[in-house]
Amino acid sequence: MSRLERLLRPKSIAVFGGVQAAAVVKQCQKMGFAGDIWPVHPTKDEVAGVQAYRSVDDLPASPDASFVGVNRHLTLEIIASLRKRNAGGAICFAAGFLETGAYDAEGEGLQARLIEAAGEMPIIGPNCYGLINYADGALLWPDQHGGQRLAPGSRGAAIVTQSSNIACNLTMQKRGLPVSFLMTAGNQAQTGLSEMALGLIEDERVSCLGLHIEGFDSAAGFERLAARARELKKPIVAMKVGRSEQARQATISHTASLAGSDAASDSFLKRLGIARVNSIPSFLETLKLLHAGGPLAGHSLSSMSCSGGEASVMADSAEGRKVRFPGLTDEHRARVKSTLGPLVAVTNPLDYHTFIWNNEPAMTETFTAMVSGGFDLNMLVLDFPRLDRCSDADWWPTVGAFEAALKTNGARGAVVASMLENLPEEHAAELFRRGIVPLHGIAEAMDAAEAAAFVGEAWQRVLTSPLWGGRAEGAGWGMNVDTTTPDLWPDPFLSGEDKHALSEAEAKEMLAEAGLPVPKGARATTVDEAVRAAVALGFPVALKALGLAHKSEHGAVRLNLRDAQSVRAAAGDLAGLGSGFLVERMVQGGVAELIVGITADPLFGPVMTVGSGGVLVELLKDCATLLLPAAREDIEAALRGLKMFPLLDGYRGRAKADLDAAVDAILGIADFALRNAGRIEELDINPLIVCGEGIGAWIADALLVGTSLLPVNGEIAVDRNAAPFRSAAK
Repeated sequence: MSRLERLLRPKSIAVFGGVQAAAVVKQCQKMGFAGDIWPVHPTKDEVAGVQAYRSVDDLPASPDASFVGVNRHLTLEIIASLRKRNAGGAICFAAGFLETGAYDAEGEGLQARLIEAAGEMPIIGPNCYGLINYADGALLWPDQHGGQRLAPGSRGAAIVTQSSNIACNLTMQKRGLPVSFLMTAGNQAQTGLSEMALGLIEDERVSCLGLHIEGFDSAAGFERLAARARELKKPIVAMKVGRSEQARQATISHTASLAGSDAASDSFLKRLGIARVNSIPSFLETLKLLHAGGPLAGHSLSSMSCSGGEASVMADSAEGRKVRFPGLTDEHRARVKSTLGPLVAVTNPLDYHTFIWNNEPAMTETFTAMVSGGFDLNMLVLDFPRLDRCSDADWWPTVGAFEAALKTNGARGAVVASMLENLPEEHAAELFRRGIVPLHGIAEAMDAAEAAAFVGEAWQRVLTSPLWGGRAEGAGWGMNVDTTTPDLWPDPFLSGEDKHALSEAEAKEMLAEAGLPVPKGARATTVDEAVRAAVALGFPVALKALGLAHKSEHGAVRLNLRDAQSVRAAAGDLAGLGSGFLVERMVQGGVAELIVGITADPLFGPVMTVGSGGVLVELLKDCATLLLPAAREDIEAALRGLKMFPLLDGYRGRAKADLDAAVDAILGIADFALRNAGRIEELDINPLIVCGEGIGAWIADALLVGTSLLPVNGEIAVDRNAAPFRSAAK
């Protein structure tokens, strides 16, 4: 049982405060709460017509849930008193804690004291509106709301948001979404969003879960939530804000410019099988689709409308998405064609014309034939007329025909209105009653279908291993923490003066020692040493000036040097640009260039970026983000999802790349990052040159920024003749 059980599903509620406390009492009464309500006030004998008590000690019993609507200083006293009475938990309404930041130095200290006062007793907030339990009529909510009590025996979506104002707005929706619980998280001083969600999802009256996330409270907590959601078959959709957030503080690697925190958040949600949408309307429409029938089994859609214009809009709305309107087979087309006149072109999306409008038997025959194609979701585009000036009588036969077609085929269906106002709330409720999902807005309907299909696809895969960052939280999800590696996560994380950047030569020596495919090379401090090193390595060679972060931009790289004279001339040109030279065997037979980078995220641990490499990396931004550990199939899927993948796959008859070697190399880089977790701030391998099949993949350049635990000044012993990797041995 969740430690939040008494708070979420209370049988007794205590309320503290003035206006807000009276509002809580009235809302509980209005919603028909059957439990006890105990107002507490130092001077009033009653609050909103209910007997009041002078203090916590005067209450007839320990309250299951409490709403504390007093100032921040008095909040601490009341929370401490509730803890002594073994109360089930409390909502802390007051602001003025940690969220005030630099504007109020007292706030941070008050929040720490609040946590101390609560002890083991759960508290939500501070700085939050609280909880609406529509299933039991229990409202710890100091304001009006637009929701209604859940009917006995029915289910609804549970929603947790970090914004109280967004929560208020969500209660006012007229889209027909049944809601069982609505909860605000506030500052998450003690109880995080993931724990609240875990407490809610266990309730049998919850069909699905919606999360509005500003920041993750715990990686391990979300991993537990995702695993439990799968077990209970309750899908989750998230609206994670922060896409427009500024990139990290100025860094020197390409990787950090590509892998902002939002990319890591997106990768995290995908890893967990939590669908992500980017707007409040799409959030609500997705919850409706998931509430009605759970995830979709696949990405195939059908659409029917009596307008060619609507059919075209539907077709265009799927462009660039994974959900699609597949063409009809000859047999299926003939089956649909037999129900329509000769002037109707049978396609998907289908414009069935108005020849059969208001003829329910004829529409039933057509719709049944179209739905028989085994689509994952069938859509009927239908905007109802406004009822204050028009009649909708002729629209319901169309709904009846669609309902019959879905039942005959055992199929899932949705009525899609192109405009919100053209599908009233009472019509949405009637559609739900008939087993049809009411969806408002074509773009939002496509977002919902894509999100539901994503969850269905994710649930077919084995849940990925816990994040390395999640392990560091020690959250105990049956995971094996590596206790043999010292200082996995130093605190503070990679702090201050300990950070420094290694030269390319130093970085490559470390990578080679770890068994990664690095071309043979040598450092030189003079032109003559560079020439001798090149002769010893064998031509052709590459020559680089050391000590520069982005050598190409400084003209500090010379490639394909084929004799000693060329090396001498190149070294003369580069002399003085850096701190010396790096001479390496030239990588031959390159097919494509990748970037593989690692950045350190304080929540997720090492974050890996793979993408199109080379000098245009930041311009192209063709990349994918993976959290570690990552499976081989995840890495290969990321590569196949890049726009440049056709180059690796033998574009227009060119040589195919050694994809296996590329994946091997990336896995090795990931392993290196995990072994040095907490010590690497940035690792930028650009390019990883992927050669033709059987030739391998090679680290042509490397930038490494980390702590003093990394070797400095080249004081590291490396066997340059070793063949550490399959591709390197070749």
